[in-house]
Amino acid sequence: MKGMTLTPLFAAMALTLGLGACSAPDTAQSQATSQVQVTNDALAGNPFMAPYNTFMEIPAFDRIKAEHFLPAFKEGIKRQKAEIQAIIDNPQAPSFANTIEAMEFSGDLLTRVSNVFFNLTGADTTPELQALSKEVSPLLSSASDDILLNDKLFQKVKAVYEQKDKLGLNLAQAKLLEDTYKSFSRGGANLSENDKAKLRELNGQIAKLGLEFGDHLLAETNAFELVVDNEADLSGLPKDVIEGAAQTAAKRGHPGKWVFTTQRPSITPFLTYADNRELREKLYKGYIERGNNNDANDNKQILAKMASLRAERAQLLGYASHAHYVLEERTAKTPENVYGLLNKVWPAAIKQAKAEVAEMQQLIDAEGGNFKLQAWDWWYYADKIRTAKYSFNEQDTRPYFSLESTLKGVFYTANRLYGITVKERTDLPKYHPDVRTFEVYDKDGQLMAIFMGDYWVRDSKRGGAWMNSYRKQYQMNGEDSKPIIVNVLNYPRPTGNEPTLLTFDEAGTLFHEFGHALHGMLSKVEYRSQAGTAVPRDYVEFPSQVNENWMTQPEVLAQFARHYKTGEVIPQALVEKIQAASKFNQGFATVEYMAATLLDLDWHSLTDTQERDAAKFEADSLARMGLIPEIAPRYRSTYFSHIFSGGYSAGYYSYIWSDILGADAFEAFRENGIFDPATAKAFRDNVLSKGGSDDPMKLYQQFRGKEAGIEPLLRSRGLMD
Repeated sequence: MKGMTLTPLFAAMALTLGLGACSAPDTAQSQATSQVQVTNDALAGNPFMAPYNTFMEIPAFDRIKAEHFLPAFKEGIKRQKAEIQAIIDNPQAPSFANTIEAMEFSGDLLTRVSNVFFNLTGADTTPELQALSKEVSPLLSSASDDILLNDKLFQKVKAVYEQKDKLGLNLAQAKLLEDTYKSFSRGGANLSENDKAKLRELNGQIAKLGLEFGDHLLAETNAFELVVDNEADLSGLPKDVIEGAAQTAAKRGHPGKWVFTTQRPSITPFLTYADNRELREKLYKGYIERGNNNDANDNKQILAKMASLRAERAQLLGYASHAHYVLEERTAKTPENVYGLLNKVWPAAIKQAKAEVAEMQQLIDAEGGNFKLQAWDWWYYADKIRTAKYSFNEQDTRPYFSLESTLKGVFYTANRLYGITVKERTDLPKYHPDVRTFEVYDKDGQLMAIFMGDYWVRDSKRGGAWMNSYRKQYQMNGEDSKPIIVNVLNYPRPTGNEPTLLTFDEAGTLFHEFGHALHGMLSKVEYRSQAGTAVPRDYVEFPSQVNENWMTQPEVLAQFARHYKTGEVIPQALVEKIQAASKFNQGFATVEYMAATLLDLDWHSLTDTQERDAAKFEADSLARMGLIPEIAPRYRSTYFSHIFSGGYSAGYYSYIWSDILGADAFEAFRENGIFDPATAKAFRDNVLSKGGSDDPMKLYQQFRGKEAGIEPLLRSRGLMD
């Protein structure tokens, strides 16, 4: 996972620092597996120490056990250390090939084991893997520091960097050199020996705290349950939600009852449809108080300490704040630029949200409700208004968006745009029985990638949705390494004889995550550190935001949105209702997201190392931005895993930054035709295939012919005429 643009040399270590989220987690990738050889008897039989001998070298999940990881990590660190020492000891003058490229191609075994380990800890963790994470984290943090703080190595890198204008490098090579040099300078290579030791200590502490934060949140999320034993309390809930709650209850030891959790597939429909207001409040508070219960899993001191240590580290490296340190490597460049963008959107969003509050309160009063709208009422009354205003209930869309049919829509769109086709395989290795695996063929009929889809919620999987890679695309010795890409989501499991049925929004998430997958699969670069989603964090969501747009197009809906029982295409009248309702509740959606974004920036713009009272700091931040009490931030501090155990610290704004690019980019398709071949080719050639091999904003302008404007985004959200 990445927090800055990293060469593969450092990417595996970066995983332990919690870098990554939706797109996820960009892990460093294994090179030619034939190079992996067993070096001692203790490692004999370890599946990481030899080729997997599977189709497309998919990891041999059936042979990989928890006990294999730590020895492989240690051996990988040992080998990379030797490879780095060989670069240092090379008597020839430092050159791009013997220094920069040699570093780029180092660390095969380390990245090989990292690919599997960090994918599994997110998608199918176990107590053993969680314990291993705590042991592996300081090892990788120390190994990363050993490289970044090695002065002899840095002097070689610096020697190459200082002659960069005379080397005749192409764009990708120049970018690799620039990124490698910055990784050292930003990693403390210019510090004194005392300060380097201090930096090592800070990196280790931050990595450890990030793991603890994530473990606490997972425990809190899995522990909470709302047990319903009176069927009358299920009033208003759809049948499939009730059936799913019964299954959860049986699994959790409450047979004959119904259990609701703080997982999104459970809490969202309950808050939207449950008539029992008291139970809505209980479940809502269970969600927003995660990590804030003054118990063993409390996260307040952890996150406050992390913010303090990050500020201290940034200042040690010569930056005013952690946000300044992070944003130097993003397209936004400075916190001031981000605050400036958010301040352009916030007034229109909060104004719309207040209008939505007034409308819901009016409905409550008209129904004789003797109470003021509260946060746990929002979803319930918003749905009532949407139903009344647009004759549209999102549950009406479920029969037309089975998981299977929506996948067909995702693949249909990719085929029309880029000519790729998929073929499902049931005989390939998988890390969990839920996983589905596909061969992906390019328009010339050549096998170009393996795609895995892991779609159903389970306790061993962290919440949310993301893309990751088991191997990136890159070129070595004239051969193209084919990527292995995975999408991980958390949809409800099928109930009874019914398939998994998605809401309109959930179907949109499938398109979104496949946008990330396309970014990984259509990559065509030389260096793996520049492949696919290895781009600045505030750019990485852009291709996926663009891909969402096709799901709402009538031409696309007609291809896949079919009733799961009758096969009937979604009625045009319902499509029109969806389109009319698409801008509904956008005040809420924009405000809850932006509140979390501003909270993130406030935590990471601290210019002193004082450890804050987390509860007071958050309250002051929300008051300063003018957040209304009927809306909580999408993520409160104590469960804001994106920034405290993921890769979005000082970067959660990236979604709206990327959404601006996405809305502007889709305007090009609207202007030329949503499946216009020339526009699709330009998008593939300038965005999807280029990864991080060139400046992203330059690539965007090459595609669009201009800078992105904010107006398409505001119009799409109904925040301007």
